[in-house]
Order: sequence, then structure tokens, then C-alpha cells
Amino acid sequence: MASNYEDFFNLGRFGVVGHTKAKPFPLLSYRRLKAMGKTVYPIDPSTMLVDRDPAYPTLASLPQPIDGLIIEVPKSETVDWVAAAADAGIGHVWIHMAHETPEATALAAEKGINLRTGTCAVMYLNPGPSVHGIHKLVMKLTGKY
Repeated sequence: MASNYEDFFNLGRFGVVGHTKAKPFPLLSYRRLKAMGKTVYPIDPSTMLVDRDPAYPTLASLPQPIDGLIIEVPKSETVDWVAAAADAGIGHVWIHMAHETPEATALAAEKGINLRTGTCAVMYLNPGPSVHGIHKLVMKLTGKY
């Protein structure tokens, strides 16, 4: 049976949120979702293009609703993106490890969002041998996958 983390990637349409001016955009997650044939939108208020694709500054500016959102922004912005996800009716959110905050986690619980935290989405998206594969092995061995 698939874990809640694995089930996240059964969704159809995704948004990946980054803030390029503050830190590099999470291209590994973005590119891997695209390679899987998923509809995925880069959301970044600080740039107009991500990986040569149009970037959207907000969830409201997306051309269609999304089912899942990956958030990898500075911690100070995380709760705002969880609030935006709740306002947009997005029921599945993944906050990249080390970017979660108690406020964001509490807000997601209050709004009924199925939140994934504490790990890296790329670990689930990257099928071959890599640093993320080692991370996956450790997580499986410790029962946290």
C-alpha cells in the first residue's frame, strides 16, 4: 500500500512554489513532475520564467486549479503559501523539509489540508541512484517513508 507521501504524486495537476530572488527555484521537483507527464505550474512571485516556462506570481493567477502544491520558499513565507492554498481550495500540500513552521502546520490542520512535511519531495520523484536515493533508503529503514 502506498504511503501518504507516495499518494501525493497520484494527483493530476501540481504547483511548485519557489522564490528565486531568495533561493534557487526547486527545479528538481518541477522537472521531475513534468517528466512524469504531470501538469505542473511554476509559481514564483520574483520572476516571469522558470526553466523557460511562464511563471505565475500567485495561485489565483494559474490558468486552471491544481490538486497539489509543493512549497519550497524561505520559512518566513511558508505560512502565507499554506493560507493561499487553503483559500484556493487546494487539499494537498507538501512543505519541503526544513521549510515547515509550527504556524504553517497548525494552519494546514485547521483548514483540513492533507499536509506532507519533514521530507523532500525529490526523494519520491527521483527513481534512480542518487543522493536522494540514499535519503530514500534511510527513510525506508527507519520506517519514515
